[in-house]
Amino acid sequence: MAVTERRSAEERREQILEAALAEFAARGLEGGSTEAIAKAVGISQPYVFRLFGTKKELFMATVERCMHGTLEMFRTASAGLKGEEALRAIGEAYVERLGTDPTYLHSQMQAYAASHDPQIREVVRNGYGELVEYVERVSGLSTDRVSHFFAKGMLLNVVASMDLLGADEGWAQRLIDGCRKDV
Repeated sequence: MAVTERRSAEERREQILEAALAEFAARGLEGGSTEAIAKAVGISQPYVFRLFGTKKELFMATVERCMHGTLEMFRTASAGLKGEEALRAIGEAYVERLGTDPTYLHSQMQAYAASHDPQIREVVRNGYGELVEYVERVSGLSTDRVSHFFAKGMLLNVVASMDLLGADEGWAQRLIDGCRKDV
């Protein structure tokens, strides 16, 4: 008989959020399974609900985690930099994440898709607003430049959603090359 290691509620909460990030990134709020999340962590489904209340509350906590993780990636990439150098470093880190682990990008797309719900929309707007305000602060660049930067970031999310990095079509490669310039 397998022995499950006892963990604190906070440790389990972190494990659940990691598993939920992957599940919701792949399947969204409606298609995501709390049963699959519980199984991935090795706990019961009722325990997931005990810690998070509802599937929607778990989804919102996952969106907050995703946005915070993206903000931390921005901070790490741009540490000590300003202006265009900061944007370039953030953009390169974002493109690297696209190639190595698109889970956060997929999760963001699922969050945007679920924003028809007012509570989820508020969480998404708060997280996205923090990203924009950070980029404005660290870059000190014009509104037009910051908007252009985020437009490319959204296009990268679409690229991740369509799994275009390995695509053979020339248009896909041209689109990706264009995103990599002046990120």
